[in-house]
Amino acid sequence: MGRVVLVTGAGRQLTARFIRRVQRDGDIDRLIAVDVQPPAHQLGSAEFIAADIRQPAIGRLLAEHQVDTVVHMDVNGTPIGPRGSRTSVKETNVIGTMQLLGACQKAPSVRRLVVKSSTNVYGSAPRDPAVFVESTVAKALPSGGFAKDAVEVEGYVRGFARRRPDVSVTVLRFANILGPTADTPLAEYFKLPVLPTVLGYDPRLQFVHEDDAVEVLALAAGEPRRGSYSAGTFNIAGGGVLLLSQCARRLGRPTAPMLLPAIRWAGSALRAVGVTDFSPEQIRLLTHGRVVRTSQMREMLGFTPMFTTAEAFGDFAASQPPGLLPPRTIAGAVDRMQEAVRHG
Repeated sequence: MGRVVLVTGAGRQLTARFIRRVQRDGDIDRLIAVDVQPPAHQLGSAEFIAADIRQPAIGRLLAEHQVDTVVHMDVNGTPIGPRGSRTSVKETNVIGTMQLLGACQKAPSVRRLVVKSSTNVYGSAPRDPAVFVESTVAKALPSGGFAKDAVEVEGYVRGFARRRPDVSVTVLRFANILGPTADTPLAEYFKLPVLPTVLGYDPRLQFVHEDDAVEVLALAAGEPRRGSYSAGTFNIAGGGVLLLSQCARRLGRPTAPMLLPAIRWAGSALRAVGVTDFSPEQIRLLTHGRVVRTSQMREMLGFTPMFTTAEAFGDFAASQPPGLLPPRTIAGAVDRMQEAVRHG
């Protein structure tokens, strides 16, 4: 008899990719995908059940289907569609996680829990360390938004792990996910024709490719490989870092440096017209940046990303239309100027 896996947040594009990916694993007997509404993305042979994880009915699902593995991916910073709201997202993140964990605690069949989290839990502050490790306590805990949701979610997960020590619990803290089909707030920011930046700051950024995100989720949801240990908390990011200025140049996007109060106003304006979710936590990231160490991901979890940070960003950039300042055009102009100077 194979395993019975339940995946939350089936309406998300990344979740649908993960569901299709794990169907290639032969040890899964039944795959159940849940969300409030039917997903727009293909789920393969998975069984979709319309369910709200904020309601007690999720407990009946776990018991009825004898679920042994729960992959909680319904922890997100933005609503799926234009009708969604920040309030509903927060309720799903926090209340939904509480309800789901309560149901898992009562379900004796559950043996493995995987939770999609974010490096946003570390926040972004001027006094932060140069590199965060999994045990680092943030200098300034996030005061709102998705980052605060992620902190609360992880707190509930730690409580669950204490109450059910027989369950293998894995928390994956993802850096910003990028790729040709990524629909994250930072991806939307990079699609702007002109990138608002904070005057005087050039933050260091890390990315994880969407393909790597799917693969590490599949790894964590399965049985640990020989010599690896999947229970615990792991930072997930591609190797290396990029400066925001480097990202802008590779996209061919001009930047618009602004004083911090002005960029906060610009962010509010962009949110109001629905261009991008330019949240206060994203402004802090674009001011102070964030870099995490991934040695535990490689040494304990046994996962090595296929894409570095630069390669993940490059794959994303290749899927975008040319910016106002295409790198090749700029390089050609510089070469012509150098040639003209050389010849008088």
